[in-house]
Formats: sequence, C-alpha cells, structure tokens
Amino acid sequence: MPGRGKVMRMSVEQPMWRALAGYRVLAMVYAVGLFATAHEEFRRPWLAVAYFALLVVWTPATLSRVANAAACTKRFLAADLTVALAGILLTPVADAPERIAAGGPTLPSIWTAGAVLAFALKGGWRWAALASTLVAVANLIERGGPARDTVHNVILVWVASIAIGYVVEVARASERTLARALEIEAATRERERLARDIHDSVLQVLAMVQRRGAVIGGEAAELGRMAGEQEVALRTLVSGGLVPLPGGAEGMAGAAADPLTAGAAGRAAGGDAAHGPVDLRALLAPYADALVGLADPGAPVPLAQASARELAAAVGAALDNVRTHVGPDARAWILVEDEPDEVIVTVRDDGPGIPEGRLAQAEGEGRLGVALSIRGRLRDLGGSAELISVPGQGTEVELRVPKHHSGEQDARGKAEQR
Repeated sequence: MPGRGKVMRMSVEQPMWRALAGYRVLAMVYAVGLFATAHEEFRRPWLAVAYFALLVVWTPATLSRVANAAACTKRFLAADLTVALAGILLTPVADAPERIAAGGPTLPSIWTAGAVLAFALKGGWRWAALASTLVAVANLIERGGPARDTVHNVILVWVASIAIGYVVEVARASERTLARALEIEAATRERERLARDIHDSVLQVLAMVQRRGAVIGGEAAELGRMAGEQEVALRTLVSGGLVPLPGGAEGMAGAAADPLTAGAAGRAAGGDAAHGPVDLRALLAPYADALVGLADPGAPVPLAQASARELAAAVGAALDNVRTHVGPDARAWILVEDEPDEVIVTVRDDGPGIPEGRLAQAEGEGRLGVALSIRGRLRDLGGSAELISVPGQGTEVELRVPKHHSGEQDARGKAEQR
C-alpha cells in the first residue's frame, strides 16, 4: 500500500527535513556574517562576494528541494554538494594565506554540513559516507595538508552524518514494520467482524437448509447435502483462511493413494520451500465436507513438509477405509492436537466397528491398506498408528508424529520414491 507507507514516512522524517531546511538558512547567514566581519583581510574579496551571492540565491531557492525525500533528487544533491565543494576549493584563492594557515574558516563554513546531511536523510549512512568523504578531500586540498583543526572538523562531520544516516535507515525499517503490523491488525479485525456476521446469518441458514432437506427427502435432501458442503467450506474459510485444493475431498482421497499428489498439496500449502515447515491444517482442510468434520487448533500446526504430507496421506487412507467398509454416507471426524513434542491426529467414524481378528485376516489375504498406507507411513516418520475399534461403536485411528525426528530426510526420500 504505497500511499499509506508514504504517509508513515512523512510523519517520521518530516521534522528532520524541516530541521535541515532551517539549518541551511542559519548556516548561510552565519557564513555571510563571518565574511562581513573580515572582508578587509581577503586577498580577492570580489571572488568571495560572488560566491556568497550565489549562496544567498541558491539556499532560499532550494528550500523546496529539502522539504521531503521525494523532492530531494539525486541531481539536486549532486548540484548542492558541488556548490559546497566549490566554496571550499575557492577559499585559498579568495582568502589570505595567513588566515588559512591560522585555521580560518572556508567560504561556506558550516553550510557544507547541510549538504552532507541532505545525503544522509535521502540515502542513509552509505550516501552520507560518500558525501562526507568528498568534503574531507576538498578540505585537505584547501589546507594543503592534514592540519589538526581540519582533521577534527572532517571527522566530526563524517561521524555525525553517518550516524544520522543510520538512524534514518533504522527509523524507516521500524516504520515499515509498524505499518505492516497495523495492516495485519486491521485485516484481522475485519475478518473477525465478517466471521461474526457470516456466523449469525449465512452459516445458520445453510445449517437449517441441510437439516430441513434431510427431513423432507427427495430433491430437498440433495439440496441439503450441497448446503452442508458449502457450510463446511465457508466455515473453514472464515475461521482459518484455508482455501481447499481443487477437487475437494475426492481430490484428497486420490492424494492419499498417490503421494506425488500429496506432495503437490504440501507445496500448495507450504510454498516452494523444499524443507520448510508447513501448516498441517492446510493439508487436512480439503478432507472436510458435509460428512467429515474437522476440529483443529486456532493457531497454525507447523510440521516438516515430508512429515505433513505423509500424515495427511495416512488420514486420507483412513477416510478411504471408512467409505469402503462403512459406506459412502458414513460420518467421520478428524481431530488435530498440537502437543509440544508431537502432533496427534485422530480419525473416528460412526460405523459398526471392526470385528476382532479382521485386520490380521486382511493382512493374510494381501489387503495391506492399514498395514502400509497408515502404519507404514507413520513408522517411517518415527511415529505410530493405533487402531481402536469396539463392535457397534465405530472405529478410531490415532496417528502420532514427532515434531523433530532424526530420520526426516530418510522419510522424505521414501516419500519421493513412492
């Protein structure tokens, strides 16, 4: 938001630019006053008068150029510094050698510091260092050597200008951070306001349509189902800002079977960083629909990208089992718990449960969905998968993944190989 940033910068820097404009005027008056009190001692006073005439015209005419950073262009800075350097180098020509040897001031005197400070306010400490170095060289040429007073003045201007330039850079960085924080705060307040309004209106209407459609049946039941899906998607959006991937739950079911697709989902949620953490909620959000409820923390759940992809794929495999063995209309719930050392994801359904010994029989028959798609993935990550089933009370799959696992690289390699 360039407009807002510009206003913020003006509020921080404007007093500095006003102080610089006042300093330039006062320094000009001081330099002219010094010459007026000692003009009889000059060897070529007419040359000094010509320079001061230029200075008296240049300083007021350029006050608008030092009003702000935008008006203070590089071309103006170069011309302004040229005026200061020219006055320094003209001093030995216009003034008497005795006055120069005695440590007399240069023609522009302290006005030169104003030109250097303009560099500092415009470009920071690097620009200030460049301008003050050029002034130092000009002073050494004017004196014919490193006199004590000259070195003292040069170091003073050099240090002061660099310090002011550094302070300006820090102020600008702090101001940008503050502006960004204010934008985030405003966006958060607006999201909360919209969430309240949507919850009090749209979400309640969708929930009512879903319930009434299920009671009436027929085409109304299909309308209710669609309203339920939109309610879940809208609730996810306003609560966490998570945008489901194309394809919805069906697309993620395919991702569970195809880890390359799951990897693409991980990149969509976590960016292009190869090894950076991703928010697990973004990978699990597309599973939520009218039949699958998702309960997750209000804050992000960071997890290594490889671990997050494999965990999401294991959740997809568990939901596939629910649809396959319980039925396409079965209800399921996903619970995400962010513990200090691990992430726990629980998948529960309302089916009839798994008869005792059925899993061992399935493995013996070569159906290894639970053994490989769920337990195998978690084992590669250093985690575990526990299946709890009570006949008539549904099935619960508890997936645990450590946040820091020494074998994450191996797991990432295995995920790519799959």
